[in-house]
Amino acid sequence: MKMPALQRKTLQALSVAALIAAAAAGGAVWNLPLAQAQAAAPSPATSAPAASAAAAPAAAPLVSGLPDFTALVDHVGPSVVNIRTTEKVAARGNGGGSALGMDEDMLEFFRRFGLPVPNIPKQPQRPGPGGSDGDGESQPSGVGSGFILTGDGYVMTNAHVVEDADEVIVTLTDKREFKAKIVGSDKRTDVAVVKIDAKGLPAVKIGDVSRLKVGEWVMAIGSPFGLENSVTAGIVSAKQRDTGDYLPFIQTDVAINPGNSGGPLLNLRGEVVGINSQIYSRSGGFMGISFAIPIDEAVRVSDQLRSTGKVTRGRIGVQIGSVTKEVAESIGLGKPRGALVSAVEAGSPAAKAGVEAGDVIIKYNGTDIDKVSDLPRLVGNTKPGVKGTVTVFRRGSSKDLSITIAEVEPDEAVAARKKAESSSAATASAKSLGLVVADLTAAQKKELNVKGGVRIVSVADAAARAGLREGDVVLSVANTEVADAKGFEAALSKADKNKPVNMLVRRGEWAQYVLVRPAR
Repeated sequence: MKMPALQRKTLQALSVAALIAAAAAGGAVWNLPLAQAQAAAPSPATSAPAASAAAAPAAAPLVSGLPDFTALVDHVGPSVVNIRTTEKVAARGNGGGSALGMDEDMLEFFRRFGLPVPNIPKQPQRPGPGGSDGDGESQPSGVGSGFILTGDGYVMTNAHVVEDADEVIVTLTDKREFKAKIVGSDKRTDVAVVKIDAKGLPAVKIGDVSRLKVGEWVMAIGSPFGLENSVTAGIVSAKQRDTGDYLPFIQTDVAINPGNSGGPLLNLRGEVVGINSQIYSRSGGFMGISFAIPIDEAVRVSDQLRSTGKVTRGRIGVQIGSVTKEVAESIGLGKPRGALVSAVEAGSPAAKAGVEAGDVIIKYNGTDIDKVSDLPRLVGNTKPGVKGTVTVFRRGSSKDLSITIAEVEPDEAVAARKKAESSSAATASAKSLGLVVADLTAAQKKELNVKGGVRIVSVADAAARAGLREGDVVLSVANTEVADAKGFEAALSKADKNKPVNMLVRRGEWAQYVLVRPAR
């Protein structure tokens, strides 16, 4: 039906008036529906000045629109690299290849994102030339991402991307490939630095994580499943998400998949604010929860890796737990905060400083400990040998204690020591009770104020059922003092195998007899 000319003119006038009013109020006008335009227009009977005075000021929109990432990709994209790794593997009788014919991207999927890697029986090795076994051949072992840290070729990525790699290949966006040298990697923070022989590279700009806000748009660039320079975007879901001892992760809903590991997380200013590292998944696939290493933490680690090739961390020698609301109220702490000390290692910096079990460490060098994970992070970032201050809450009052930070023993050294200890006294008699023991060091004897004994390295079976634990010190067996592992085995071999064996065991400051009943 054709609208009368007068009615059409009236609606047009109302629409124009509404647009003018909305523009004056600072609102968005281009998508204003006609019904809203009519409602917003003043009635003909109302004078313009009166209508203007009576109108309430319109609030500015909280969301102005969706971002355009094209300029950001053009600017930062050349700084993102693809990383491939290879490792030497023995040639297989079936002509090589991965388990069940899966490619390495899929194996990376199994390893890193929630699914167990299938247990494939080993295939017979194929003899090398001349009938002897070959030295092996290079096989792809993983794919990941990284970004250029400096123009002279330093590249940052995840430690798990280059772990166990015999060769690391870095590919730039201009398709140039370089063999990279692993400068250093740190498993605890999952940060690694590699170096390529190139100059004048487009380095990224490092952002300020403290300015990052929950709800802020962020973007990731990486190589999911080997698809180079793939761009995904989302928002920051949470900050300071605790999933590890040393890292307060950034949680996002940016799509991250195998191959994105090591790539940058970017804000809309084109600055790197994190390294994409992990996802939460029940299926092994992306489920909308991704975690990135904050770039300030990563840079702190990378500086040490570039200068010394390793990361040193501080320790004070305490076992800690959370402070519940009930405990905080009962001891007069008020709100739950700090780290509750459950045990103090003998001879440790904390013991020497006077920290006691039951103390609540509420500050470290003047920084508040809001939650238990704050303490190992702050102490870990302190250079060993430096003097600091811990503030403890004890029996209703606070007390400052001076403490000298010690160095955390490297994981490799711990693993090597345990391996040596395990092989030192895994004798037949001890094994029959489920025990592996090792000699006490001179320092341990002095610490415990004992002349001899053995330390339990591992415990199982009969010994575990008797209540023995790793770290216990056995002073005597079957009423015979033991000086070392050799004496322990000698005393145990003379004991009646059909009767329970009594052992005098030292645990902390206490000693007691334990009866170990051999399995029948």
